[in-house]
Amino acid sequence: MRKAKKSNRVNIISWVSRLLLGLTFVFSGFVKAVDPLGTTYKIQDYFAAFGSFFEQFNSVALFLAVALFTLEFVIGFNLLFNFKIKLSSILALLFMLIMTPLTLYIALEDPVKDCGCFGDAIVLSNWATFGKNVVLFVLVIVLVVTLKKHRSIWRNAVEWVGVVIALLIPISISLYSYFHLPIIDFRPYKIGADIVRSMEVPEGAKSDVYETTFIYAKDGVEKEFTLANFPDENDGWIFIEQKTTLIEKGYEPPIHDFSIVNAMGDDITYEVLEKEGFTFFLIAYDVNKTEHKFNEKIASIHQLAQYGNIDFYALTASVDEDIEKYSELANTTYEWCKIDPITLKTIIRANPGLVLIKDGIIVGKWNSRDIPSAKEMQEKFLLQNN
Repeated sequence: MRKAKKSNRVNIISWVSRLLLGLTFVFSGFVKAVDPLGTTYKIQDYFAAFGSFFEQFNSVALFLAVALFTLEFVIGFNLLFNFKIKLSSILALLFMLIMTPLTLYIALEDPVKDCGCFGDAIVLSNWATFGKNVVLFVLVIVLVVTLKKHRSIWRNAVEWVGVVIALLIPISISLYSYFHLPIIDFRPYKIGADIVRSMEVPEGAKSDVYETTFIYAKDGVEKEFTLANFPDENDGWIFIEQKTTLIEKGYEPPIHDFSIVNAMGDDITYEVLEKEGFTFFLIAYDVNKTEHKFNEKIASIHQLAQYGNIDFYALTASVDEDIEKYSELANTTYEWCKIDPITLKTIIRANPGLVLIKDGIIVGKWNSRDIPSAKEMQEKFLLQNN
């Protein structure tokens, strides 16, 4: 009887471990697949943080991103449906053997603030990510040790069909999202977002807490001081340097880095966002990577904006020289303004892409491939949103 009860407990723990692992891997793979460029940018952030040797792999970052979230999704899918359970468990174990120590290193060194393990759907600190991976690693160990409890009820052919389906799902989703826009937008610039309100800090919100230390030297020995025990320079202490460290993070609004600077160097952010009516943003974070084949379509929208007395701004992070070259090649006449490149990549996963706002609220976003004709824009968006 005791052995039966113990066996039942082991069965339950093993099955719960398999399902939790499956759900976590499927979710992690899915939220990355809906935003393949976001995952690519995150991998490139890690390459930049790890040094110049890794930056040479930026050209294959997209491939690595697709491989990563496809592997995660397939492992999770197989665990959930008990397909190829032995192979999937071994892959899960190998995956966690790599990711757990890697996330420990990232937590200790803090090269990138947001791990990106759940894309933009759930943002975890680096230490929270490591803790999550420790839990997953334990679940994987449990699963591997109790593999005999998970005998497959499927025929071999059915299992392989399931594996193929699991491969096709994230790849298909990522291809669509790459050539158009993410099918689910987890970022603060999604349609319906009020940019100005998303930049506001609520009254009474907690502020960042910093600690300032001062380095002084005396008789060849350096020592740190704070404002509480500030040294007297009359006693021979010589100031060396000052350090300010963030010790507690305060409230950070969803949008905290949106700033538009025009060609004259003036910040026109609130002038643009608080204007009543429609405004078009053409987003081209790097004009050297911007395709020209959509110029005619963009020009027709710009012309529509001019006729309708609607503001049209081209937002980029490129230098003036590159903007001038692009403008000559594309024969553009719209106004170019500067914004941080990370902000532009966050606003829309396209280069170029088009954003339509009304009274500071995002009402439309299009990849350059999907920009409506001037007539469709007028009838479906400008008139219907009046």
